[in-house]
Amino acid sequence: MSYLDRIRTGAWLDAQEFPPMSWAVHGLIPEGFGLFTGPPKAGKSWAALGIGLAVASGTKALGKVPTGQPRPVLLLALEDGDRRLQGRCRYLLVDGEPIPPQLHYVTACTPGDVVPLIREWLEVHGHERPLVILDTLGKVMPPAIPGEGAYQRDYRIGSVLKTSVDQHPGSCLLVVHHTRKAGAEDWMDSTSGTNGLNGAADFTVNLSRPRNKDAGILRVTGRDVAEDEYAITTAQGSWTLDGDALADAARKAQEARAVEGLGDRSAEIVRYVSEHEDGVKPTDVAAALGMSNDDAGRYMRRLADAGKLTKIGRGVYTNRVRTVRMSETQEGAPLPFGHSDTSDRGRDCHGCGYPLPDIALTEGWDTHPACTEAAS
Repeated sequence: MSYLDRIRTGAWLDAQEFPPMSWAVHGLIPEGFGLFTGPPKAGKSWAALGIGLAVASGTKALGKVPTGQPRPVLLLALEDGDRRLQGRCRYLLVDGEPIPPQLHYVTACTPGDVVPLIREWLEVHGHERPLVILDTLGKVMPPAIPGEGAYQRDYRIGSVLKTSVDQHPGSCLLVVHHTRKAGAEDWMDSTSGTNGLNGAADFTVNLSRPRNKDAGILRVTGRDVAEDEYAITTAQGSWTLDGDALADAARKAQEARAVEGLGDRSAEIVRYVSEHEDGVKPTDVAAALGMSNDDAGRYMRRLADAGKLTKIGRGVYTNRVRTVRMSETQEGAPLPFGHSDTSDRGRDCHGCGYPLPDIALTEGWDTHPACTEAAS
């Protein structure tokens, strides 16, 4: 066999028809191999379990996001026992719902058995677009082989996990993993170990929450998912999207970041300015917040110097952090199947917050066909 036999042409690629991309959680967790990172005791395992229960029962993940019809879920709950897992499931399920039969689980596995176990389970259920959750990777991370560096070990393990799920299109493998204690300017650099895991993964989701606080941020980036961050809140383990849809949670996350580190009065001013996209003057702020014109002007100049506000005209200020729409993806990044990046920004989908295409205005529908199918 010649090496040239491996080469395909643009004509061959153009003639192919591929199935639409599948989502474990619509618009948030796509098919493929992904990392779910966060510091210890931040609530990752609770959030992962909640997502698994939602997919297995066909309900909404994070209380708001469609998952579609019930599908098989394999949960490798390697830090739990049967009793703890039962208690957590019953706590997260409402109104005495039974634990969904589509949830399959194990609570113990060795490093040498984890990949064969996942592969064997996928051989049975891989055609059903299943979700596999490995919690946590640290429990089954094998040592490096002789002569192998840390990056090569991480990338090798990530590649093995990715290959396992790639053999079953539509399947998703979500691997829970810790972040390291040292801070990082880029949240992706906080993943414990080297960037070999992030490099092998199709997407990375990160959960962060200040200790003893209920509000958190869910960040996501990847090859097939729009890079964004979402405001979420927890109530004793149960995580809920902060807003009616992903677009709402994205806006609230941006607002939270805009006022981070500010005093009460400065944060109040930034919030007020962010509500007025065309910009405001100090006199507007003074009238709205019960301040003198001089004090309002002084605060706004300081906030502009600090980069929290931007002066766009004579005495007119706007929020430095613009509102990010779910439709604004990285250049070249595909939108989920059934969505379009259209110039019409007048109406958003009730299911996911993406803009509706022009045809929605003439046909009278308010939800993307893909979202309607996922929610049914």
